[in-house]
Amino acid sequence: MKVTDRSIEEMVSVVLRLGVTISGLIVLGGGIYYLISHGREHEPYHVFAGADSMDRTLPGILHGVLARRSRSIIQLGLLTLILTPILRVAFSLVGFALERDRKFVVITSIVLAVLIYSLVNGQLNG
Repeated sequence: MKVTDRSIEEMVSVVLRLGVTISGLIVLGGGIYYLISHGREHEPYHVFAGADSMDRTLPGILHGVLARRSRSIIQLGLLTLILTPILRVAFSLVGFALERDRKFVVITSIVLAVLIYSLVNGQLNG
């Protein structure tokens, strides 16, 4: 199979559609589960309770999903949405490599490195 610009575009569009659809379904499922679990509770708006710092890390989110916490499920869906464009760039890189387009491989590699650095640096500092 010959890799063309058109086949790369089609592959990238499938990745984007799947990523957004999967993310939306995860968030929707988490939201419904949250409403079922906590829909009748009254929120004490006069008291500010921030999220536990563990809930903001990837291991914390995954632990919360395994523990069936609805907020963690929603966070997983949002994380999936954030990772979708990064996966798109990675698929573009593979496509350009298969096309042997060195200029775009270099450019896309730089973009992917910046995205991953930003994500990791934000995780470490956040």
